[in-house]
Amino acid sequence: MGVKNTAYIAFALALSASLAATGQTTQPIATVRVDTTPGHQLNAFDPDAALGSTIDVLSKSEIDHVYTPELIAQCLSAGWGPISFRNNSELRMAAWHWNSNGTWSDPSHQCGYFTGSTDLKQPLRYAVSYNLPHRGFATSGDSPLPGATTYWKSNPYLTSHFTGESDALHPQWVVVDMKSAKPVDAIRIAWVSPYAVVYRVEYWQGKGDALDFDDGPDGKWIAFPKGAVTDGHGGTVTLTLADSAIPTRFVRILMTQSSNTPDEQGPADIRDCVGYAIQSIQLGILHGGQLVDANPATRPTGRRRRGGITFCVSSIDPWHAATNAVADGSEEHTGFDLFFTSGLTNHLPATIPVTLLYGTPEDAAAEIAYLEKRHYPIAGVEMGEEPDGKHCLPEDYAALYIQAADAIHKIDPKVKLGGPIFEGVTDDITVWPDAQGRISWMGRFVDYLKSHGHLADLAFVSFEHYPFDRDATWKSYYDEPQLTQHILQVWRDDGVPANVPLMITESSMAADLIGSMSRIESATWLCDSVGSFFASGGTAYFHSPIQPQGISARSGGTGSASWSNFILDRQHRIRGYTAFYWAARMINFEWAPHHAGTDRMFPSSVHVKDADGNDLVTSYALQWRDGQWAVMLVNRDRDQPHAIRINFAEAAGQPQHFISPVRYVTFGSDQYVWQDHGVNSFASPDGPPLVKTVPGGADASYILPRASITIIRGKVN
Repeated sequence: MGVKNTAYIAFALALSASLAATGQTTQPIATVRVDTTPGHQLNAFDPDAALGSTIDVLSKSEIDHVYTPELIAQCLSAGWGPISFRNNSELRMAAWHWNSNGTWSDPSHQCGYFTGSTDLKQPLRYAVSYNLPHRGFATSGDSPLPGATTYWKSNPYLTSHFTGESDALHPQWVVVDMKSAKPVDAIRIAWVSPYAVVYRVEYWQGKGDALDFDDGPDGKWIAFPKGAVTDGHGGTVTLTLADSAIPTRFVRILMTQSSNTPDEQGPADIRDCVGYAIQSIQLGILHGGQLVDANPATRPTGRRRRGGITFCVSSIDPWHAATNAVADGSEEHTGFDLFFTSGLTNHLPATIPVTLLYGTPEDAAAEIAYLEKRHYPIAGVEMGEEPDGKHCLPEDYAALYIQAADAIHKIDPKVKLGGPIFEGVTDDITVWPDAQGRISWMGRFVDYLKSHGHLADLAFVSFEHYPFDRDATWKSYYDEPQLTQHILQVWRDDGVPANVPLMITESSMAADLIGSMSRIESATWLCDSVGSFFASGGTAYFHSPIQPQGISARSGGTGSASWSNFILDRQHRIRGYTAFYWAARMINFEWAPHHAGTDRMFPSSVHVKDADGNDLVTSYALQWRDGQWAVMLVNRDRDQPHAIRINFAEAAGQPQHFISPVRYVTFGSDQYVWQDHGVNSFASPDGPPLVKTVPGGADASYILPRASITIIRGKVN
């Protein structure tokens, strides 16, 4: 029998009275079983490396306001350890100048391919995005480039000159999406140098979206009867594709052999001479020798109007000029010197990005050289940003990955590289079948690295986690543990070796801002997400973002919310906290405290279900380095509290229990209520967690208030 604790008895009686007054009653006592068998250990991790947050794109003004000692201290007060630096420039299909000092491949005209300087000059405070003029009509999940010409050119680093293999193994393509099925029997392509000598025009046959890599494209590409060209000569070409029109929504131009003739930049740089370039594309019906546009909402040049067609491309040439800088200060990144010296990193190694899709291997290597000259600690390097969202095929991404890895490892053979930094998917990413019929993006990426002798360059696999959408309900979040466990298993089934760590380097409830992000369910979701990730064998989890942000009411009618831990006013003062903040403190200070060494995770289970079979209570058990245990319990029942006992036992051993005193910390709907008033929203009450010292022993039971996280920790007899 545990030692009596009058304070806890008084607390329990008061809680029971409160529950009765509000019509709540505790359910029968359930038992949490923690399996302490040494061979059953699920995971081991050091919170100083495994539990962190992220820093994302900011405006120049926001950088100046955030990087002050006062706000940095507040950012760190959530308790997260290491930081993952996100590359929003590459996400937005733009070039990223991590260093404004550097050299252009065409220095006289300040244009071409840029390489940042490794010289240690003025500390870097900002990093700037540059629009890509050779992006042209490409959209690929993003808006068309404002004021852009229609000129598109593919990435030269995907040609035989750089990959060392046939261009046919890295075919480049443009997919035209007409938004609905239209009759097509002809195409007009305005080629410019370098143009395709061998190419074919295909149409999509199937029910699914040809560009939906998340759910898997349900269909196939079929060549138009007259769509093959084997001796192209460039210029503007009008091709008859079929004797009678074929209705289709998607048309693809697949290019496999280039003219290798220089573009308007001339022949001095091989990168200006390889790949493929198109000025404009039109689809439609040939009538009396004239091409009748399939979509009149589209201008003849191929520019997009609202409701008109869009163009998705295989790659983009990273060529740009000094005049292409995004000059309004709206899309800045923190300069690396400010980032590493501000204190935001907790003086821990950080995960940093290099550009891959819209950069060069030389620039990636220069970035690492600069950081190492400054002696900044690097935990790992993420290669690129969301290639699946940019419809980059795995073989193309892998070819770019290898080139950047070779360049970086010439600077430092030991630096850890990883990716592919997938979007927040919860299932396998499947793409158009290759020659062997393989459709798994990850499987083909791993196979490419393996077949080219570069699997060792994949030191970790990282991806983002945004599992829900605007339609999510309270019960939707019950699925979080299963979704997390499933996606980790998917990557292993795809061929990621067992010794390659799996990391979530950016995460939140949804990719869009939704009202749930600032309500109490965001706290229970976050604890379930972190707990299930490590229980499933994950290595590092980064919750986004660490920087304070304001409240937005633009959440699709789901309510006001913030991505952030904090409520920020217009003067950049913190005027309150969100549920994310309090959940972070529960995780980082109560469940897995930092600066204490490695924790070991063991299986734990509890049987509390609703009428539909959903788990209402989840549990995550850690044994600390000093032998103490911390059990994180999530009561996902928003209406009722639950009472539990906790047994610790090896497979065939006698149950053990917490011994007095036991630390009991809970945070939930009694400590936090979101008051939705648009941009003036706030929480009241707004924490803090309730902390008690309670008795242990075989008969000890613990109350889990409704919609709450409770952490119970102490020594076990």
